[in-house]
Amino acid sequence: MVRVGLQISATLENIDKLETSHPDYPFFVKLTCSNCGEQSDKWHDITESERVQQDTRNTAGFNFFMKCKMCSRENSIDIVEKSNVPYTADDSGKLKTIVIFDCRGLEPVDFSPRSGWKVFSSENGQSFEDVDLSEDDWVEYDQKNNNSVGVYEFVSKFIKLKK
Repeated sequence: MVRVGLQISATLENIDKLETSHPDYPFFVKLTCSNCGEQSDKWHDITESERVQQDTRNTAGFNFFMKCKMCSRENSIDIVEKSNVPYTADDSGKLKTIVIFDCRGLEPVDFSPRSGWKVFSSENGQSFEDVDLSEDDWVEYDQKNNNSVGVYEFVSKFIKLKK
């Protein structure tokens, strides 16, 4: 088992907090098989609230299960419970781990943020649901505070974590 953290960085304008719609947020990732090195061409979604492929090894199932096309190895990923944390104004411009994946035979190598994010404006301003970060930038107007809010320069990377 390898634990892999998803780190994000963004510049936040007039925003207190950026977070996923946890536990229903689908993390869209591209994966690499740890056994043969085969990398998936398509995006796979991993959602904490969904369980799949229950078997004798794990009756609770997994958040994601896949058989490698190349080597036929059965692999799985779980989102570590309570590892999903918000990205805050204090984190702006710095990399921060926002979720941890428990990987068995697979490792995520690329992340597509897409929609499903929540944004909370500064100074008790407006909150925005189902924000789409697929273009790595997002801008809106906070009518409560009469100012613009935005997420800019969104980047992500995966890091291996020590247990």
